[in-house]
Parts: sequence; C-alpha cells; structure tokens
Amino acid sequence: MALNIKALSVTAAVLWGGSLFLVGVVNQIFANYGEAWLSLAASIYPGYDGPTGFGSIIVVTLYGLLDGAVGGAVFAWLYNLVATRRESTG
Repeated sequence: MALNIKALSVTAAVLWGGSLFLVGVVNQIFANYGEAWLSLAASIYPGYDGPTGFGSIIVVTLYGLLDGAVGGAVFAWLYNLVATRRESTG
C-alpha cells in the first residue's frame, strides 16, 4: 500500500508547525513553558531567536510548516520506494 505523499506532507506540516505555534503561544502566557524546546528550535532554524514575541512565533511556525512538509514528503516518498522494492522482490 502506497502512502499519499501530498497528504502526509500536509499532515506533517500542520502537526509540526502547529506544535511550534502552540508552544510559542503558551510560552508567551506562561514565561517558562517550553523555553528549552524553543531554544532548541532557535539553534536549528536560522532567523529565529527564541521566545521573544509574537513575531518570533510566526517565524518559527513558518519554519515548522516548511520543515514538516518537506519531512513528510521525504518520509512518504522513501516509504513508497522501499515498499515497492520489497513487493517486487518478495
């Protein structure tokens, strides 16, 4: 069974971007919440400087959407490639 690359890409983008957005918003309400995780995101995504305001939440969310979309697409493509090869040899 093949995975739908577009569907998995959109799903991963929404989950990853949404989780970064949610943690960023909650961090603005409760100052210490998710600070280590957002600092980790700051070390990965250029241009994002950590939890410094709503503008930074938008930046990390956009990075998360892009990162999730690419990661989901690569995962689905690789899965389909391996599944197809396994079916042809088995």
